[in-house]
Amino acid sequence: MTRILEGRIAIVTGAGRGIGREHALELARQGAKVVVNDFGVTADGQGSSEGPAHEVVALIKELGGHAVANGADVADFEQAAAMVRQAIDTFGGLDILVNNAGFLRDRMLVNTAEEEWDAVIRVHLKGHFAPLRHAGAYWRAESKEGRQRVARVINTSSGAGMQGSIGQTTYSAAKAGIAGMTIVAAAEMGRYGVTVNAIAPVARTRMTEGAFPEMMAGVEGGFDAMDPANNSPIVAWLASEEAGDVTGRVIEIEGGQICVEEGWRHGPKKDIGRRWETAEVGSALRDLIAEGTPPEPVYGA
Repeated sequence: MTRILEGRIAIVTGAGRGIGREHALELARQGAKVVVNDFGVTADGQGSSEGPAHEVVALIKELGGHAVANGADVADFEQAAAMVRQAIDTFGGLDILVNNAGFLRDRMLVNTAEEEWDAVIRVHLKGHFAPLRHAGAYWRAESKEGRQRVARVINTSSGAGMQGSIGQTTYSAAKAGIAGMTIVAAAEMGRYGVTVNAIAPVARTRMTEGAFPEMMAGVEGGFDAMDPANNSPIVAWLASEEAGDVTGRVIEIEGGQICVEEGWRHGPKKDIGRRWETAEVGSALRDLIAEGTPPEPVYGA
């Protein structure tokens, strides 16, 4: 059976544990050479350790694959650049970037400290931007030199970013930002042979077990719907050359279900051809809201 990523070169961030670990293993099973990035922090972003990344590299090598470890802080602009360069220098190029790294510091909005906001926004949002920025520059240069690669980016958003989640204002804002980054990057980078998509995974991880313990049980009829490995076949397909017609999409994965998210769209409108009077706004806006589709409930509401 042909492996769909045979000979392709990938970076997976946050690949030492959880969902990222399963992505790295599945990409390797499908034939990719993998740079396994993990900063080795705790679930709330404390400390660091090279151990998790090296453990995944060892597993990939046991499968007969090719992998190297990387301990970069992906939200550090220069370290992200060096990570991209490591893939190019070690394996001869880069075809796939899976942005997955992140952590949680959940708080209700009025209890969130500035440091907690800064840390979560940094790791999720800048931690997506920095690797994508450097990988994108490489793919643009390759395209201009007549060596256009069939490149793929898979970002990691969340249902919290699409529908919101009580107690996760900061995380929700970061994940919504990643969804926005995904659609713009897809529009900008298509000319260089790059597709950019995002997944919104639902899985049992260090981040979700505490936040949603009942939901994370997930085992029915022998199928573990919350197994993080459920997400990785979709990522592997999106990383393949076959997926060239799919870009700018956010795909939610929950167990055996995949769902194409539909984000902000222009809904009902009314144009009166002049400036609105303040007294007119309320009734007009309520009429438009009544015509439109009600938003989905925020998780935990």
